[in-house]
Amino acid sequence: MTRIWALDAASYLPHALHGQDRAWRETNCYVDLWIELLHAQGLDPVAALPFTLALDFEGDQWTFFKYPLDDLRTLYGLEVHELNLWQPDGLVGHVEEQVAQGRPVIVEVDSFYLPDTQGVSYQREHTKTSVAIQEIDPAGRRLGYFHGPGYFQIEGADYAGVFRLDRAADPTWLPPYVEIVKLHALQRPSPEDLKRRAIDLVRLHLKRRPATNPFARYRQRFERDLETLRAKPIAYFHIYAFATLRQLGANFELASTFLRWLEERGEGGLAPAAAQFATIAEISKSLMLKLARAVMHKKPLDFASFFALEEAWDRAMQDLMARYGG
Repeated sequence: MTRIWALDAASYLPHALHGQDRAWRETNCYVDLWIELLHAQGLDPVAALPFTLALDFEGDQWTFFKYPLDDLRTLYGLEVHELNLWQPDGLVGHVEEQVAQGRPVIVEVDSFYLPDTQGVSYQREHTKTSVAIQEIDPAGRRLGYFHGPGYFQIEGADYAGVFRLDRAADPTWLPPYVEIVKLHALQRPSPEDLKRRAIDLVRLHLKRRPATNPFARYRQRFERDLETLRAKPIAYFHIYAFATLRQLGANFELASTFLRWLEERGEGGLAPAAAQFATIAEISKSLMLKLARAVMHKKPLDFASFFALEEAWDRAMQDLMARYGG
């Protein structure tokens, strides 16, 4: 057994960002694994959320938001590098080597073999997701990894499936994208220094904010998307919702949490903007449910919610730019 931390999946307590009281308990695979990866090291994942202030509508989807690697280096001294898979024994050898050096390994895998996705994709469909591996036992075929809202362990056939061990060689198969997290320069800044670094990132990401209201652009696109959604099977709706309403809703709930974190540390006056972002998260959740009914039953959809989203974003951004945009 090779591992970095002595974690037990049965007793592991996820970070509060994955608490049952969250409107969006899961965000996307990359952000979720980093929340827990930081948490496991005793680092605060909330401090690294300034990037949520720059979310944009990309024309056919909302930004698939991620913790920027530069931000993780700025806050905590973490370094992340792509891993080139060259060893003859494949991915397993690389993972064991890197974990032995105290480096978590972020790997794209097939969620068909991840029991924590029970009821969604486990043993049902093949979908790509990312996990952060911190424990591996090749002889016993056991694996410990961060994914979604927690820490999990698998063994046996699921282990073999994740690493494609019992399959014939396929020359058309492309190796997964893999990253290693180097902890050699890990920093634990004081609370005051951590707040200062986070505020510097706020200013940086506000400069990268959308040039125009992204919700206005999304509303215009959505008017075209609605008829397509009604003409497609419900499975299409779920894919669409993940790329749009789930991403924007989860992002702005994190943004609201981050602003409250700053407020609690002496940055007064951020409560109104935090409330506006929380409103975006709540409306997005409600809108996703309304959209599902409109699609399934071919009913009209009230667009008032979209205008409320636009207004909330404008108000929050005005407050933040007045404070940090100089």
